[in-house]
Amino acid sequence: MFQVPAVDIAPYVEDGGPAERAAVAAAIDAACREVGFIQVHGHGIAADVVAGLGAAMDAFFGLDLDDKRAYVRPAQENRGYTPPKSESLSLSLGIESATRMNDFFEAFNIGRAASEHAGSELPLEHFAENTWPEVPGFEAQVSAYFAEAGRVARTMTRIFADALGLPAGFFPALTSPSIDVLRMNNYALPDGTDVALDGDLVGMSEHTDFGIVTILWADRVRGLQVLGSDDRWHDVDPEDGALLINLGDLTARLTNERWMSTLHRVKPPVVGGTIQRRRSAAYFHDGNPEAVVAPLDTCVDADHPRLYDPVTVDEHIRAKLAGSRAGRRNSAAAREGARVLQSLR
Repeated sequence: MFQVPAVDIAPYVEDGGPAERAAVAAAIDAACREVGFIQVHGHGIAADVVAGLGAAMDAFFGLDLDDKRAYVRPAQENRGYTPPKSESLSLSLGIESATRMNDFFEAFNIGRAASEHAGSELPLEHFAENTWPEVPGFEAQVSAYFAEAGRVARTMTRIFADALGLPAGFFPALTSPSIDVLRMNNYALPDGTDVALDGDLVGMSEHTDFGIVTILWADRVRGLQVLGSDDRWHDVDPEDGALLINLGDLTARLTNERWMSTLHRVKPPVVGGTIQRRRSAAYFHDGNPEAVVAPLDTCVDADHPRLYDPVTVDEHIRAKLAGSRAGRRNSAAAREGARVLQSLR
């Protein structure tokens, strides 16, 4: 039976002892090998911070569509508002979704800005300045959650280093400064939208995440599906108070697929002939754009040949975003795309 493992990471958040941390690292290693998704408890994000994020999302996504469109930014900047049916995540894998239509979710993105790193010349495509909507409390509430999700992401990389037997400084060197983006998603269609509520309707099409690790908060509403090792799609319902953690492509490359960048999608729950609203917020911790990612020597041997050539974080992220946001097929994702096609047979 498919199950997303649950791990309490409190020993890393609250300065647990060596034995406690070793047990957590071993549990994370097993989950990353077998599933690539983890339910994390003991993360330390206060309930009121999560509630503030939800309130900010409700306030913004509750605006009229025309008002939200005022916050659309150029696709390459990966900031601001994304209207429904303007992206197709499956193109980031070099394939088209079986539905042949764009994903119906809407989103709002913020991220690390170049102005936060005075004296550094950072590519504006990855470190664009943020747009903040004129919604009372939005910036403060979202910024508070962004800081906490970033802390959890860095905690996870500390655990990853221990689980992989890497020195403590390995991930800080790979991620400083890091491309970090918070994408707030709303799965609901505006009133009057013309769409058939059939079994092929996709909120967010099949994809893998791009970077190192994703910290996902989501409503406890059906919709998220993960592709298992049996090539079948399985529903994932987050446990109360848990965050969902999943690995990105760069970690799969780094570990030579010892760890999995798991394919996932969102299929909308349809109740009483209408789409049930679902919210999520994904914090993507993607790494320093100049860093080069290649399989670790410890993950390559005669039985596990090197699967990937070296790539910079910048090159990889640009290719993925060109697929999802600019509509160009990503030709460098053959391994991930093949898994999607296998699942659709």
